[in-house]
Amino acid sequence: MSTMSSPVEFLELLAREAAPVEFEGPLVAARAAGLPPDRLAELEQAKSVALRVRALLERRRRRESELSGLYDTVSDLAGLRDLDDVLRAIVHRARHLLGADVAYMTLNDDERGDTYMRVTDGSVSARFQRLRLPMGAGLGGLVAQSGAPYVTANYGEDARFHHTGEIDAGVGEEGLVAILGVPLRLGSTSIGVLYAANRSARPFVREEVALLVSLAAHAAVAIDTARLLTETRSALAELSAANTTIRAHSSSVERAAAAHDRMTALVLRGGGVEDVAAAVTEVLGGALLALDAEGRLLARVGEIEEPDRADIVEAVAASRTEGRSVRRGPLWYAAVVAGAENLGALVLRPDDELVDADQRILERAALVTALLLLFRRTVAEAEGRVRGELLDDLIARPLRDTDALRSRARRLGVDLDAPHVLVAVGDDAIAATGSARQRVLSWATTYASARGGLAAARDGRVVLMLPGLDAGGSARAVARDLSRVTGRPVTAGASGPSNTPAALAGTFQEADRCLTALGALGRAGQGASTVELGFVGLLLGTVGDRGEKDVTEFLSATVGPVLDYDARRGTALVKTLEAYFGVGGSLARAAEQLHVHVNTVTQRLERVGQLLGVDWQRPERALEVQLALRLHRLRTPAG
Repeated sequence: MSTMSSPVEFLELLAREAAPVEFEGPLVAARAAGLPPDRLAELEQAKSVALRVRALLERRRRRESELSGLYDTVSDLAGLRDLDDVLRAIVHRARHLLGADVAYMTLNDDERGDTYMRVTDGSVSARFQRLRLPMGAGLGGLVAQSGAPYVTANYGEDARFHHTGEIDAGVGEEGLVAILGVPLRLGSTSIGVLYAANRSARPFVREEVALLVSLAAHAAVAIDTARLLTETRSALAELSAANTTIRAHSSSVERAAAAHDRMTALVLRGGGVEDVAAAVTEVLGGALLALDAEGRLLARVGEIEEPDRADIVEAVAASRTEGRSVRRGPLWYAAVVAGAENLGALVLRPDDELVDADQRILERAALVTALLLLFRRTVAEAEGRVRGELLDDLIARPLRDTDALRSRARRLGVDLDAPHVLVAVGDDAIAATGSARQRVLSWATTYASARGGLAAARDGRVVLMLPGLDAGGSARAVARDLSRVTGRPVTAGASGPSNTPAALAGTFQEADRCLTALGALGRAGQGASTVELGFVGLLLGTVGDRGEKDVTEFLSATVGPVLDYDARRGTALVKTLEAYFGVGGSLARAAEQLHVHVNTVTQRLERVGQLLGVDWQRPERALEVQLALRLHRLRTPAG
């Protein structure tokens, strides 16, 4: 066979990135040369493999292009100068990476209650570029309202969306058919929509949806960063204005200049609330308290007692209403706010009377404090997400790339080869509202981070990985402390310790089963470990295969014949035993509970006696039988 009719030619086609149709060439030549069927089959197989390799290489190239686009977007954000330029770049990259005919972005207008076109790329219709979408109308309005991605292969014929004449006219004038929209989200809030669209009907695949979601996340970061930078510039500008205003007062000029310099430096170097408090007292004199929104102490400088909670609430409300610091007796209060959100207060006890310029310094300090608190919260939320994602990966199955997980953990100050216990918090800690769930997760993240551990939400649970050996003590501490935060009893099940990443998934499952067992045992609102549950610990503990064997042997020796009898014949002896013991051995009440005649209960219990022996109701045997029944119920929960 010549080279041009051998599998080698397919490698040459791959090397020069030939089009798929060219891979038919060697087969055509082979057939023309009259090669035997076995050789043709060999070439057919080689062609099939080569095309799969080509498709794989093409996907790799496309993925590299997507990652490069995302990297360029992140680079733009790192050097953010103009928000419009960054948003235009994101929309342009969205169109390029998805190979779409048009890409565009809309932002929500909270004042008007709708969403409007912000940036377009590839659009030719002026009417389309001026569109405003009512909330819930059209694909974009539905995405903006629901905060979830939507995709349609043919918008005009898609009845899932509320069509309006204005929207349909704009889309029709632009000639759009297939549209994909994903939300721009800041935390749990949707601020707009990023779109990719084509002028022909074609579905958007899952990878394209994921890519557009990533670009939307970067766009949201750009918008939020620009907002924070604007607030920072506004704070600094107002501080400078205050400094200019008080130049006429010789005694106030130096204080205002010092405040301006100190707080500007604080913002630029990423100082904390303690630094702001120290700066204010150095400039104005006296003593100062910095409090959070719950009235908890953030910083104290000098000798000053905390006012009554009611006084703080009243003064902060007045400060927010007036937009100024307010005086109550010897104390001055300045509310620390960000928009409509109350973040806390600064409480100053000055040595001397404050003039208007001095009040402005206190107010600007409150504004800088709000900026620093927002920044700290943003950083904490980002770190919490990173730590939560790591724990989620650790307790997932199958565990992948333990070396990479160890490396990620080391960057967070966590040693995965040190002993750790896992604590699962029950649903009783989480109220129905999303804010309450977020509050519990935020508390767990802070609690675990302070102890060198991790926290995450998984399968309706909040899970904490804490360093140490005492699983039961950790569970009780979490249940106690979280109960105080939520104001309601919290149940926590724990297991461990585990010393390797590979063991963490199993340890989490044991902690989760321990949590279930606590509820089944009537111990809601408590914390315990698998080992502390006695015989239940045999089922839920960390002793591995032997523990499962012990449980099986115990059940088999105690109630095995009854379980086997029910399984073979479909009877209800186990259910009858549970009812009988549950009503204290009363045949009549057991019959009533089971909705059967007393004679039926008697006959079933006689059968139990035949299976277990006549002494099964003696106190020591009855106790073992009841324990085995409970273990069996925990092992095979209903529904």
